[in-house]
Amino acid sequence: MTSIDLNSDIGEAFGAWSMGDDEAILDTVTSANIACGFHAGDPSHMARTARGAAERGVAIGAHVAYRDLAGFGRRFVDATPAELADDVLYQIGALDTIARAHGGKVTYVKPHGALYNAIVHHEGHARAVVDAVKAFDSNLTLLLLPGSVALDLATAEGIRGVSEAFADRGYQPDGTLVSRRDEGAVLHDADVIAERMVRLATTGELEAVDGSSLHIEAASICLHGDTDGAVALARSVRSALEDAGIDLRSFA
Repeated sequence: MTSIDLNSDIGEAFGAWSMGDDEAILDTVTSANIACGFHAGDPSHMARTARGAAERGVAIGAHVAYRDLAGFGRRFVDATPAELADDVLYQIGALDTIARAHGGKVTYVKPHGALYNAIVHHEGHARAVVDAVKAFDSNLTLLLLPGSVALDLATAEGIRGVSEAFADRGYQPDGTLVSRRDEGAVLHDADVIAERMVRLATTGELEAVDGSSLHIEAASICLHGDTDGAVALARSVRSALEDAGIDLRSFA
C-alpha cells in the first residue's frame, strides 16, 4: 500500500464519566468513529468530539451500536431487523445533525462492539445495518471486518464497504478477533503493535494468535481510544507508518 487510514473509537465519555483523551487522539488519526449515545456518549460529548474532528479535517463516522449503555455495547441484543434498522438510522441522524452544526458531517458508519462482531455472520442484523445506511444516505461508506456478510450485502445494495484491521487486538486463524474474554485479545506493547501495522500496510499480512500468517485486505487501521496508553500507541503507529513511507489519509 502507498496510503492507509487511521481510525479510532472516540467520544465515548458519558455525563460526568470520562473515557480516553479524545483531543490527543484527534491529533493523530485521520478518521473518528464517534459514539452516538447507544453504547456510550451523549449529545454534549458528541458535539465536542465532532467539532474537534471538523476543526482538524478528520473524517467523521457514526459509531453505531446495540442499545446497551450499561454493557458498553459489548452484549448481543436480539432485536428484530426492523428495530435494529430504526436504532441505527436514529444514531446516524443524531450524529450527523450535531456534526453539521459544528462544521462537519457524517461520511461513514462503523458498527461497535457486539453489533460489529455479530454482522460478520448474522445476516438479519447485517441487512438491518445496511438498510439503515441506505435509508439515510447510500453514499456513506461502511467500515467493517474483512469477510463480513455485511460487506457482501452492502456491495449488493450499491453501498461502498471498506475493510479494517485492528492495531491492538489479537486475531484468530480464521481472521476473526480473539474474544475479549480470552487471553491475547488485547495487545499492549507499542513497539510490537507498530511493527505489526507496518507489516500489514506493506504486505497485507498479520500474525494470528497461533503464529500463522493471515492475509488481510484493509484500507484502515483501528486504534481503540479506550485502550490503556492509547495516545502513545496511536502516535507510535503513526510514526512507524510515516517512517515506512506510508501516506496517512482517510478512506472517506
